[in-house]
Amino acid sequence: MKQLTNMKYTILIVSLLSAFSAFAQPDSQLIDKVVAKVGTNVILLSDLQSQKIQAMQENIEVTDELECTILEELLYQNLLLNQADLDSVTVTDEQVDAEMEQRLRVIEGQIGGREELEKFYGKTVSQIKKEFRPAIRKRLIGQEMERQITAEVVISPKEVRDFFHSLPEDSLPYINSKLGLQQIVIYPEITEADKQKTYDQLNTIREQIISGDKTFRAMAGVYSQDPGSRSKGGEIKASRGQMVKEFEATAFSLKPGEISPVFETEYGFHVMELIERKGDDYVCRHILMVPEVSEEAFIIASEKIEKCHAELKKNEITWEDAVLKYSNDNSTNQNKGLLSNPYSGETLWDMEDLNQIDQQIFILVNSLEVGEITRPSVYDNMMERKQGVRIVRLSERTTPHKANLKDDYQLIQNAALNEKRQKIIKEWTDDKINNAYIRIDEKYNACDFRYNWFKNIN
Repeated sequence: MKQLTNMKYTILIVSLLSAFSAFAQPDSQLIDKVVAKVGTNVILLSDLQSQKIQAMQENIEVTDELECTILEELLYQNLLLNQADLDSVTVTDEQVDAEMEQRLRVIEGQIGGREELEKFYGKTVSQIKKEFRPAIRKRLIGQEMERQITAEVVISPKEVRDFFHSLPEDSLPYINSKLGLQQIVIYPEITEADKQKTYDQLNTIREQIISGDKTFRAMAGVYSQDPGSRSKGGEIKASRGQMVKEFEATAFSLKPGEISPVFETEYGFHVMELIERKGDDYVCRHILMVPEVSEEAFIIASEKIEKCHAELKKNEITWEDAVLKYSNDNSTNQNKGLLSNPYSGETLWDMEDLNQIDQQIFILVNSLEVGEITRPSVYDNMMERKQGVRIVRLSERTTPHKANLKDDYQLIQNAALNEKRQKIIKEWTDDKINNAYIRIDEKYNACDFRYNWFKNIN
């Protein structure tokens, strides 16, 4: 048990240090020292150690060469910060807070929630945010400084062609088959009567709690449709900015022990009891009830999708017009039903990605020819927790091949542009090293750095 606890603690620390970069300050109990300095920015031994721990967790062999590589990256990041200070480059508090919350959510997902994060780190979320906010601000400032260095870099078609022809034949990547997909989705409409019925049910539960006949915890365990909190009696621990605005507004309007009226969010109807609130952090219980789609509404949606399918098969309507006429899926009905990969943002799907994200659609389209459509089928939208019916169209299928200019111009253009940016960054770095105050611990004199950091050592 102790070994498992230590493993969790290690993962947490590594995750935090990795997420918040090498700018994170070490725990006050650690023995630390300065190993390098760029301008007024210092690099600590703990910065190097945290990156080495991360490498070990990823099964990367930690060698002297790797340690030199890590140190050089830290030197570069601090060179960016030094120039950003000279150029008065800043980022907003909103940018810092958004990045902070995103990082915390990733870490919570790794270790089992916000409560586990606080438990193993030994601090509240507010304290963690306060400690790491300077680190995140520095990281974002460094990114903005780098963006400004390469902001005016553009690349011509000739440069793209020259880049491609300079690549050795055996280094050209192999491109897997990819699919272009479109969909028409009809979700059954939830009527005002459906909503009122759910509202009345939840309000009756609220009255039973307020009267003392039932406890909030017990009623949440029986009636709440929130799978994440139901088993815990509806309890949620959150911070400002984490929940949808209606939920958060209610949490910050209540006093501890107070129970809210029934309120609505995009997920359904809620009633909330505030347990405690400290600064931006709060603990509450809630009961979620989702209006049920009537059988009649689902039948109506099914009849509409069948009608749409018949019109398409008879060529009585084009695909584009059918999307506009029938689909009520807000994420696709204004772009011809085109489905984008939520991770890459691309409109062509790798078969492996497609199978992982939407197995339903993978099975439907795997045997289709380009331009063909599926029969209407039930669609479970896992992201938005709702069910509808849909038709899917295979708009494109690429053939597996080695990268070439005709089929993969965008991919090659991005690679060429990135190489050009790296050249600009190298020129900038070489120039700034000549004029910056730099000091490096003599332990690293043998490092074979990419840049000549020792040129201007003081």
